[in-house]
Amino acid sequence: MFTNDEINLMCIYNTGTREGLIAELTKMRDYLGAEETELLSLTDSALGKLRGMSDAEYAELDLLPDFDVDAE
Repeated sequence: MFTNDEINLMCIYNTGTREGLIAELTKMRDYLGAEETELLSLTDSALGKLRGMSDAEYAELDLLPDFDVDAE
């Protein structure tokens, strides 16, 4: 349902509750400039999915970051 990038973003702002995460992502979004189109799009996508799910569905998510860093 969520992309790897969305999960990583959600991990950064996760408060432990769906509503708390929505609030934090919304607050963060207000600080983004119009030129930050990729992050705006990513945030909007994650917010839309979070708003469309229940708290029970949110509780089932494994919000563990997957920062695949290439050593090369």
